[in-house]
Amino acid sequence: MRTESVTYKVNHLKMVGYLAYDETQSDKRPGILVYPDARGLGDHAKGVAEKLAGLGYIALACDLHGGGRLILESTERAEQLKLLQSIPLGVATRAHGGLNVLRQRPELDPSRIAAIGYCIGGAMALELARIGEDIAAVVALHGKLVSTLPASARKKIKSKILACLGADDPHVPLQQRLDFEIEMRAEKVNWQMNIYGGVVHGFTTPGIEKFGDPNHNHYDPQADARSWSEMLALFKEVFHS
Repeated sequence: MRTESVTYKVNHLKMVGYLAYDETQSDKRPGILVYPDARGLGDHAKGVAEKLAGLGYIALACDLHGGGRLILESTERAEQLKLLQSIPLGVATRAHGGLNVLRQRPELDPSRIAAIGYCIGGAMALELARIGEDIAAVVALHGKLVSTLPASARKKIKSKILACLGADDPHVPLQQRLDFEIEMRAEKVNWQMNIYGGVVHGFTTPGIEKFGDPNHNHYDPQADARSWSEMLALFKEVFHS
């Protein structure tokens, strides 16, 4: 497997992503964008990219905060996310930067792209779909479902959507899930939402308890395995592989 850093710009920010793929494959392959959780581009998102590369995809784990940096201090992290989400098209623009990089790769089959994301990364993946990007599938894992897009920026969703959520996630309460269902129905999107009982935020991320209240942020190996399997089933469906 080959891994490499890739740099790109989003507005004034220099972004540093992490690309993984099997360099022994000669044919063009599907590509997966991996948007990280609120901490930024770390071992979790990079590990996901490597696992996907091992399955035959070209995977780009994208930068969130610029410079490929992690923000482990909760107050600074919250401030940066609040600033990003306060900018019209801010989340979508940052997500789109990674998509542009992936589309330039010669190993990619550009007709077969998906985006996945964790926490704020899930919101990033969903915003790509909401601006009408021609990507086959979007998977949001414990990701916020609300949009910060102005109405003028929204276009028809072309992607199949999968949201995997903990039933007790304080960041994605029941009303937010209901509002998302209303949105998906109104847009006539091909969508599904999987809810895991007794599960909270961060269920895909071992060690997440160190970065927040463990009653609200907790790794759940069963929900992690289920969501991974459900995601791969969607990829098989949309990529016909």
